[in-house]
This record gives sequence, C-alpha cells and structure tokens, in this order.
Amino acid sequence: MALCLITAGSHQRAAAAVSPAKPMRLIVSSSPGGPNDIIARALVQPWSDALGRTIVVDNRAGAAGVIGTEIAARAAPDGHTLLLGFQGPLAIAPSLIGTSYNSLTDFLPISLLVTAPFVLLAHPRVPAHSLKELIALAKSRPEKLNYASGGIGIGSHLSMELLLHVAGARMVHVPYKGAGPGLTGLISGEADVMFAGVSAALAHVRADRLRALAIGGTKRSALLPELPTIMESGFAVTAASWYGVLAPRHTPQPIVSRLHRTLVDVLNTAVTKARLTELAFEVSGSTPEEFMALIREETSTWSKLVADLGLKGKT
Repeated sequence: MALCLITAGSHQRAAAAVSPAKPMRLIVSSSPGGPNDIIARALVQPWSDALGRTIVVDNRAGAAGVIGTEIAARAAPDGHTLLLGFQGPLAIAPSLIGTSYNSLTDFLPISLLVTAPFVLLAHPRVPAHSLKELIALAKSRPEKLNYASGGIGIGSHLSMELLLHVAGARMVHVPYKGAGPGLTGLISGEADVMFAGVSAALAHVRADRLRALAIGGTKRSALLPELPTIMESGFAVTAASWYGVLAPRHTPQPIVSRLHRTLVDVLNTAVTKARLTELAFEVSGSTPEEFMALIREETSTWSKLVADLGLKGKT
C-alpha cells in the first residue's frame, strides 16, 4: 500500500508540474548580453508555445556562472525551474575554484542546445592586427597587457590561459561579472584583449569598436570569413563553448522526457535554426545521455588542464 501511495504521489506531482498555471523559470547564470542570455531569449517564446506554458528568463549573474548554477541545483525538482548551463560553471569551475554542486550528479541534462567558437578581440589601441602580432607584443611586454573574461573559471578564461601557455606568453587576467560586462570593459579600454562569443562581438567588430584577430573554431566563421582560425595563425588551440538545458536532479522522468521532446522539436524548426545560426551558434540538439557524456568528457579535459597549468585557486 505504501508503495502504491508513493507511486501515485509521484505521478500527481509530475502532472501538477506540467500544469500551465505556474510559469517556468529558466535560470541564465550571467548578465544580460552574454551568449547564454542571447540563446535563452531566442528560445523562450517558441518553447513556451510548444509547452503551452510561460517561460521566464531569470538572470542570476555572479562568480562566473556559479551562483546561478548553485540556485538551479538547489531548486525544487518539480519542472518549474531549469538551468541554461554552459561550459564554465559545469565543467571548469568545479576543479578550478570548487563548487557546492556536483555537475555530474546534481543535474539531469535535458539537451545540448548549441556550440559556438570564441573570437579573439583586441581594443583598437592595441598595436596588433593579427594573433601572431599580439603574441609577439605580449612576449615583448610580459604581463603589461591584460585580458578580460566573463569571470574566473569560464571558457573564455581557460581558453586564453591555454593559448598563452602554448604561445609562451604572459598577460594579466581581469575577470568581470559576466561576458557582457567584460565586453563593455574591453570596448571602454579597461582591458586590452578578450575571447568572446561571435554573437555578442559581431556588431562591435563591424563598427570598428573592436578588432577581431582570430576565430577559435576548427574552421572559419561564415560571419567573419576573412578571419583566420587560431590554428591557421600558427597555434594548436581551439577555443569554443557549449550551452544546454538541465533540470535539478530528482525531477520526475515524465517531465524530463516532455521537456526534451519539445525542446529538440523547437531547435529543429527552420525559424529557430535560422535565428541561432545568424547569431553565430551551431545548433546541436542531443539526447540527455549525449549531453551527460559531453559534460563528463569536458570535466575531465578541463580538470587535467587546471592541474597541468597549476591554475587551481589562481585568477
């Protein structure tokens, strides 16, 4: 009898959670203007329509995405709160700075959304018009140049550390409270260079407020076709990020399944694909299992890099 009551209660909670009466909250663990915020705002309306529920974007910036990720990890597993997670707080921060959550056990992946290369940007005052020139300048002025990031432990931070390590150069890290504020700092001249998402940087590059030096993907970007990759520039480094949706652990499987099905359907519509592609994202809908495998692989890769470069606890 007890088992029957527990099972019935679980089904009732699952049914209540998919009721359209209460809005869903999609936590974006960065300030407005960052890549994951841009992705969230491109998705919430079509996904809301598909679910028949209102989805509200909830920006919870701080600690390079860790604060918003912590909030999502502690949320009730009832389908009302989801996380638009990304590489930094899920795969890098746990080994670099330590987190109160375990990315591999405290979340249920729903689907990978998109992947995106970083673009290496410089303030126009920096006398370098290519990546090779930037590295030569950095070597001639050890720790005189600085680089911005969206915070300690996100992909743009570790990607720059990897590039500097491979190139044998040194710069000073200036972490900001999110990719958007970091980009603002670069435009204002507070910082010299930065890895950023193409979607957030493109307008500034085209308006000559920032200079693009290299693209971090394995191939050139269709939006900046004249820009060489980092590898083409002579350095064996790729710099890219990924973004996906996760639910708190213990969220009932019927809810996870419905969220996955509707989200992948939305990602595969021509309108959504076109919108995300024009924002320089590559749509990469996945199964929950595939997304979990990616998080495991990335966690292993970045924890090894943190150990090899002695970065734990450093800025």
